[in-house]
Amino acid sequence: MRRRLPAAALALGIVLAMLAAAPALAAGYRYWSFWDGAAGGQWSYAAQGPSLARPADGSVQGFRFAVSKDAAAEAAKPRAAADFEAVCGATAPAEGRKRVALVIDFGVQADAPTGEVVPQEAPRTACAQVAPDATTAEALAAVAKPLRYNSAALLCAISGYPQHGCGEQIAQTGAAEASAEPSGSAPGGGGPSAGLLVGIAAVAALAAAGVWQSRRRGR
Repeated sequence: MRRRLPAAALALGIVLAMLAAAPALAAGYRYWSFWDGAAGGQWSYAAQGPSLARPADGSVQGFRFAVSKDAAAEAAKPRAAADFEAVCGATAPAEGRKRVALVIDFGVQADAPTGEVVPQEAPRTACAQVAPDATTAEALAAVAKPLRYNSAALLCAISGYPQHGCGEQIAQTGAAEASAEPSGSAPGGGGPSAGLLVGIAAVAALAAAGVWQSRRRGR
């Protein structure tokens, strides 16, 4: 029985740590995510930001505004297929230019910042004809101005939406907790959460108490 006390205390501490860390894991971000068109009309999360990506002629690039978790596998994808022919099929090729199909999904009203209205419910598509070395950001600027970026070159607004904010962290209740300015195409986190640190402290305290009680009874 005495030997089980430290183990029981440690197990209880781990459970408390997980519960304490849960609110941080539930948080998401309100932002424009960036996607590459894949085979079969599917989407894959872009490995580079739009200001760095240089799509080839015939590429499909997608953008989706939503409140999404800080994980590529759980981010909201554009709600239209990555179909180059559907977007650029009617645009004839031009010498010295490349065609890039763009799908711009403004998301749903539930994800809109307070006081703003989603510009349109259905995703917008456009075929950009740009220079061969143009970036996705340049292709987007050709068809969906005005664009807005923050100081870290994160895309904050497309066609002026949203008017304010950029990558805000959103609590589970939907209220903004803090402003975040992540780099790249998706928000990123910082150090360990306060809840997790509290949980770790609980583990240490309970384990120490268990060891102390075990030694006291053993005397």
